[in-house]
Amino acid sequence: MASSPILSLASSTASSALPCRRRFLHNLKANPKLATSNQMTFLGNDHINSKSFFRTSMSVAVENSKFTDITMAPPDPILGVSEAFRADTNEMKLNLGVGAYRTEDLQPYVLNVVKKAETLMLEWAENKEYLPIEGLAAFNKATAELLFGTENPVILQQRVATVQGLSGTGSLRLAAALIERYFPSSKVLISSPTWGNHKNIFNDARVPWSEYRYYDPKTVGLDFDGMISDIKAAPEGSFVLLHGCAHNPTGIDPTPEQWEIIADVIQEKNHIPFFDVAYQGFASGSLDKDASSVRMFAARGLELLIAQSYSKNLGLYAERIGAINVVCSSSDVAHRVKSQLKRLARPMYSNPPIHGARIVANIVGNSDLFSEWKEEMASMAGRIKSVRKKLYDSLSAKDNSGKDWSFILKQIGMFSFTGLNKAQSDNMTNKWHVYMTKDGRISLAGLSSANCEYLADAIIDSYHNVS
Repeated sequence: MASSPILSLASSTASSALPCRRRFLHNLKANPKLATSNQMTFLGNDHINSKSFFRTSMSVAVENSKFTDITMAPPDPILGVSEAFRADTNEMKLNLGVGAYRTEDLQPYVLNVVKKAETLMLEWAENKEYLPIEGLAAFNKATAELLFGTENPVILQQRVATVQGLSGTGSLRLAAALIERYFPSSKVLISSPTWGNHKNIFNDARVPWSEYRYYDPKTVGLDFDGMISDIKAAPEGSFVLLHGCAHNPTGIDPTPEQWEIIADVIQEKNHIPFFDVAYQGFASGSLDKDASSVRMFAARGLELLIAQSYSKNLGLYAERIGAINVVCSSSDVAHRVKSQLKRLARPMYSNPPIHGARIVANIVGNSDLFSEWKEEMASMAGRIKSVRKKLYDSLSAKDNSGKDWSFILKQIGMFSFTGLNKAQSDNMTNKWHVYMTKDGRISLAGLSSANCEYLADAIIDSYHNVS
């Protein structure tokens, strides 16, 4: 590696000073009167600490960094919540920011079925060789069948191009790269609001996006008319990003009848539906029910994209396991689309990790483990439904203003959109030590039954006493 000119100069200058120092010391011994105060100062500084010049030069080199113009990035609005939570010493503090499941004791949970799958993997002593670019074949088969159903025509006709991705985020990013390369004049429509990382993903992929109305603050419900109007007004052939179930951050989903109307409009406008499915089975407790919107669009013969994640429904947060699926008009088109997804993935990350893929494939491929997973998943979803109901009951009992809190029961999944604004959310944190995102979203997965009344007090105070 080439040496830095600044460091080289510092080193050579410090070295060249040594003969001068020796001559000065020799003359000083012969005639002490030669020593002036300035000379002694120079001698003392330089003689006592011969490395000072080198250190000073190092400091100058650092101050003149090539990266000086890089500014400090803002903290992540979601992950930053956890950092603030950890720094808080109040015993009543609650972390309702990050969407990660917790037990009733508010501890992280590793599913028993995951432990069993990993035990089998150790017994089988499988190797750690590179996966193909598209990922583990057994996982890709399992995840597509889980999404569409084993007897779905799109599966039987091999019209789905499936590539293993780095959880939901990586799968969305790979799809964004496909859009940028092969649909350069198209833009993506995303709901307002949406998961915070959606905009980052499309911005990073240089894919233009705009928003369609989704949340109605007056009703704390779905602005369905606004949603339909904006999808109709979008340029023909746009990609419409939809949350397959348990909309993040609102927890507000369209009804089955509304999904049919959404599909009608997308079909009329020749749009391309793009589903983000992060909570299949985790929202309602049923894998089939939570995939019903995706299956309805596929049954209409539409071509569509679907990103999947196993962070929530299997608790595989750190394994980064997911997939991107593209439903095509024929198996030939699907084959070509898959080849281009692989081409895009190669310079991004070469190939995906194997551990999480094997866990999913082994669970879905084993009837006993699959049944156990569905039971555990229903149990997790049931706990969230239980604290949702208790929070509603606590709010209704404690709030004497007559406000209707029933919107909390109409929402689904691990999140609840409280309707609190930024100032009210700040009060939740600053006064009540309840950590949440500034848009008013709380993660019910981080709430226990024992804390529901405390949270209700915090919400009522923030809603009524902070504007």
